[in-house]
Amino acid sequence: MKISIEKTADGSPTLYREDIDEHYHSVKGALAESLHVYLETGWRKVSEMSRSVRVFEVGFGTGMNAAITAVAASESGIPTEYFSVELYPLPKETTDIIAATLEEKYRDAFERVNESLWGEAARINPYFILKKMDADLLTMDLPKEIDAVYFDAFAPEKQPEMWDETIFRKIYDVMKPGAVLTTYCAKGSIRRMLQQTGFLTERLPGPPGGKREILRANKPFPLTDC
Repeated sequence: MKISIEKTADGSPTLYREDIDEHYHSVKGALAESLHVYLETGWRKVSEMSRSVRVFEVGFGTGMNAAITAVAASESGIPTEYFSVELYPLPKETTDIIAATLEEKYRDAFERVNESLWGEAARINPYFILKKMDADLLTMDLPKEIDAVYFDAFAPEKQPEMWDETIFRKIYDVMKPGAVLTTYCAKGSIRRMLQQTGFLTERLPGPPGGKREILRANKPFPLTDC
């Protein structure tokens, strides 16, 4: 698996996988994408309604999403448990290069999330606990009582097995009522699949300078008798 590091339009780095001709983040802005699609649209949404947040991330990748969420949890004083699955963890030499290019605000958290051991819970700061899982989403048992899902797999045409209704049903079942799933992919086929699973979906504006639309899927609260 050949990987190279590239600078995106907002100055933050991403990775390019030559074998599947795919970038880990938007080339229009890696940090901007993570902040908008996952932190603001996902974590921030549920943190406004809860004293604590449990996040499940599909695709740890470089650790960017985990790092910015760790910083936000610390700044807001919102206790956050963060579970992330990745089938192809990156080597330390790659994440070290990325860390050196990040703005100071996120650098320490980025280094800490990447230095944490796989399969063990690690306290990144007083408000953020991370558990990275070197596992296959298709076969693993998922953490329960999830408030926010960051669905950050490679694009459907590159990794179709990750965008299957069976996967979304598996995730839906471990989410709390009122929980949200966010993803950069706004394709109609994916939106309809999420709806068939039981989610209420909404198209939202994409990050500045990036994709025109993103998706947020909400798990509805059960109906109650009047």
